[in-house]
Amino acid sequence: MVDTITDGQQEFPGGRRGAKRVASLPRQVREDLTRRLRRNRRAFRKEDVQVIEPPLLRRAVGASALGNCMEWFDFGVYSYLAATIGKVFFPGASPAAQVISSFATFAAAFVVRPLGGLVFGPLGDRLGRQKVLATTMIMMAVGTFAIGLIPSYGTIGIAAPVLLLLARMVQGFSTGGEYGGATTFVAEYSPDRRRGFLSSWLDFGTFVGYALGSALVTLLNLMLTDTQMLSWGWRIPFLIAGPLGVIGLYMRLKLEESPAFQQQLDEHEKSLAQESAGSELKAIVRNHWRALLVCVGLVLLYNVTNYMVTGFLPTYQTETLHRSSGFADVLVLAGMVWIVVLITFIGRLSDRVGRRPVYGVAAAAMVVLAVPAFLLIKMHGTWGPVLGVLLLSTLLACFAAPSAATLPALFPTAVRYAAMGIGFNFAVAAFGGTTPLVTEALVNLTGNDMMPAFYLMLAGAIGLVTVWFLPESAQVPLNGSQPMVGSKEERRELITTSEELYVAARAHAGRR
Repeated sequence: MVDTITDGQQEFPGGRRGAKRVASLPRQVREDLTRRLRRNRRAFRKEDVQVIEPPLLRRAVGASALGNCMEWFDFGVYSYLAATIGKVFFPGASPAAQVISSFATFAAAFVVRPLGGLVFGPLGDRLGRQKVLATTMIMMAVGTFAIGLIPSYGTIGIAAPVLLLLARMVQGFSTGGEYGGATTFVAEYSPDRRRGFLSSWLDFGTFVGYALGSALVTLLNLMLTDTQMLSWGWRIPFLIAGPLGVIGLYMRLKLEESPAFQQQLDEHEKSLAQESAGSELKAIVRNHWRALLVCVGLVLLYNVTNYMVTGFLPTYQTETLHRSSGFADVLVLAGMVWIVVLITFIGRLSDRVGRRPVYGVAAAAMVVLAVPAFLLIKMHGTWGPVLGVLLLSTLLACFAAPSAATLPALFPTAVRYAAMGIGFNFAVAAFGGTTPLVTEALVNLTGNDMMPAFYLMLAGAIGLVTVWFLPESAQVPLNGSQPMVGSKEERRELITTSEELYVAARAHAGRR
């Protein structure tokens, strides 16, 4: 006979210990498990819970983070070398036109990112995450490495900027399938209790890559003369991408396909997969438009802040505040290092308190603190600007840390890769990549150098509205996936908890 205890309107096997164990579960976890148990009409068995072995998990997270690191290494390198690249590939233009032409070529990657997401997303849902991520790694490495090999305008004329444009488009096309696939892959590999922490390593790789790229360019500028940088020094960071790409490709080819892709949870998900094979993109927009809007809102919040700090602040300080480029570069680099320090801790925090509180508090703080942060950045001296940049970087870390765990959880397994490709890349192209351009235009149009702060306030307000509609996903199994745990002990504990929940649910249903 099962030993039960009544607690309110629920009975728990195992007495008070069982009641305490169930009561300790976060509400969203208890509700999700109860729905699954009612659908299965039984408690979990051993085969219902997926155990992820630590070595396999480390390889999956490491290989995915390396791809993001490489992508943002290129971003940091290109941003810091914009003036030099303008002189190499557009020598006949004025200095201002050279920088604009260089950034226009840089922006070309954002134009083709949505196209890459539309192509690679459905392929990732049908052929597998691992195969597509290996392909995007090859394309990213080839595109970046090729930039380092392109002859200058003085050598081959107009063909030089044309080749630069083509290389950037290859990079952008591959990036369109990279982040959505990497977040999907890591999220589907991560145990439910630690998904926020483990997924935050993906964006850890993002900011490490940016910091490494910008630090390398800063070091080269200090070690080489202007003539040496224009002649051959600028090529070094791009050529490093070749060996990095080979290492990343090797790591990704050694990975197994994600458990969620290998086994759909139930017949409902299998029918979704069959539907998506014919017209996946239309099905996603038709069936998951609410989740897509939430995805776009969160990506807008994250990437407006991201590109404001990484893309706009260096130019804002040199062109608007008339500071030296060296001071501006070091200041932004300090912000990136601070994010690297914070991001995994915030990811772990999101596992404990939930994704919604982390996003919500940070979005509200953005509305309140954006103006003070820019007032600090405008101050004379060193410590005011440092505090202002660190403040914005802290908010950026709060948006970045939970993103790789939150966004994939919005969509079911059968369409997750493609849906991420649509929502993320269109939001980045429309709002993230345009942030420096729009903000600079607002400053010039109004003559008000606080416009960047107001732009961030608007993004924070949109983020607050988005968080209101965001379902809590911390510690909850992904939609369409089995519960994931990190050890056999965790599996036994989850099975025991499911037995207690199932008995209580049946008893409660009987009384009704």
